Amino acid sequence: MAQNWTPGSWRQKPIQQVPEYPDAAALAATEATLATYPPLVFAGEARRLKKQLANVAEGNAFLLQGGDCAESFLEHGADNIRDFFRAFLQMAVVLTYGAQLPVVKVGRIAGQFAKPRSSNVEAQDGVTLPSYRGDIINGIEFNEASRIPNPERQLDAYRQSAATLNLLRAFAMGGYANLENVHQWMLGFIKDSPQADRYRKLADRISETMDFMKAIGISADNNPSLRETDFFTSHEALLLGYEEALTRVDSTSGDWYATSGHMLWIGDRTRQLNHAHVEYFRGIKNPIGLKCGPSLTPDNLIELIDALNPANEAGRLTLICRFGHDKVADSLPKLIRAVEKEGRKVVWSCDPMHGNTITLNHYKTRPFERILSEVESFFQIHRAEGTHPGGIHIEMTGKDVTECTGGARAVTADSLSDRYHTHCDPRLNADQALELAFLLSERMKSGRDEKRLAIANA
Repeated sequence: MAQNWTPGSWRQKPIQQVPEYPDAAALAATEATLATYPPLVFAGEARRLKKQLANVAEGNAFLLQGGDCAESFLEHGADNIRDFFRAFLQMAVVLTYGAQLPVVKVGRIAGQFAKPRSSNVEAQDGVTLPSYRGDIINGIEFNEASRIPNPERQLDAYRQSAATLNLLRAFAMGGYANLENVHQWMLGFIKDSPQADRYRKLADRISETMDFMKAIGISADNNPSLRETDFFTSHEALLLGYEEALTRVDSTSGDWYATSGHMLWIGDRTRQLNHAHVEYFRGIKNPIGLKCGPSLTPDNLIELIDALNPANEAGRLTLICRFGHDKVADSLPKLIRAVEKEGRKVVWSCDPMHGNTITLNHYKTRPFERILSEVESFFQIHRAEGTHPGGIHIEMTGKDVTECTGGARAVTADSLSDRYHTHCDPRLNADQALELAFLLSERMKSGRDEKRLAIANA
């Protein structure tokens, strides 16, 4: 157990990105109510994810992490969850086939409600109100009543997370993820895209392999790994009162676990060494993530790693790198060399979204070519440093949105307004996400082939 730590010890530290609730008594009552609710996830599930992430840290697996920028109460529904899960499964099977590595599947879902903001206030037409911080805190509607932080929204977020998890578990374990259904995961609007033909050809090869395996006695009926999959949830743990209320002692180990999600991460704006978020994270035993932006120095990174993973446990800490396509080459190598020099065990993951946000026609967007550029650089740098590019962290949806420009079926600046539905930051649509998966698959296959060639020539 972390020394001098309790689930509430973060309250004695400075804190960033905290909403100002006008009624402290109502907030305390809400947190007390949450503390009586059942856990959303279980310690054994978090340990299973940590074990799989340890394989990623050792170079024997790949992490696919993605989902909504910010979940909303209004868009919660079975169809939205199903379409996201289908798009995610498509990406995972493309990556698995190309990399010939297990893919660890972690969604930004069932808890991704709170968002950090660059400003505490927002102005429109001469009116200034508190910024929207996610549905768990306040409403997106630009009026005074909506923007007042309301603690009861935490109860709504809990209930939506529980319902979402229930459906995700059913999809993952109830046969929907069966590889025999690989053709059925195709979303309707993708069928006429350039990615559709590539995916059909891959799905045909998988189906042929499944037929062969069935002929020799290996089928989804007698091999659960062909019909089920592990799917884990994650979110940025920004609202620490909510997290504290759902932090529980595991009866089998006596350790503290956050039960709001399998994996939590610290954002780039809240990773100060002696502040509240690092204090909270150092005591929970879940696998955790740390967002690494351009302002993070190698020395500071090592200090954070020592605070968050003092036992140097593989699978405990994922470094989620979000530099921007034009900054990754300057920032990432220094961090890799510092971590390698100190012998720290981490998962390296690429977030090519957050450093590549621009504004076009008054819409926040992310050019797909910049996203691809950062991913390309991430892989090239790791190959040059001799380290494992272990994962990808993206904001995506299963819907046919027009929020990020570019892609094979190019979204233009003029078409952003057609289906711009995000509550916060722009997301890849399912077609763009699948295109990214094929690119990643090709890069990992190329890296594997180069490694084999080097071994053969040694």
